[in-house]
Amino acid sequence: MSVLTSLLLRGLTGSARRLPVPRAKVHSMPPEVELGIMEKAIGLTSCFVSLFLPAGWILSHLEDYKRPE
Repeated sequence: MSVLTSLLLRGLTGSARRLPVPRAKVHSMPPEVELGIMEKAIGLTSCFVSLFLPAGWILSHLEDYKRPE
């Protein structure tokens, strides 16, 4: 590496070293009430449906999206 390149890199990274990094002050406690089986099932089902239903619909209708040639 040339001297000029090392000076440029040192100049670019030097100012970043002096910036203070904010620390997150996150404290958590155990939940007061545990989730039941039904709440877990509803949550997982809604995640599954919201992620895979649109993707499945698009994949099943790929022929409709193709342009006629």
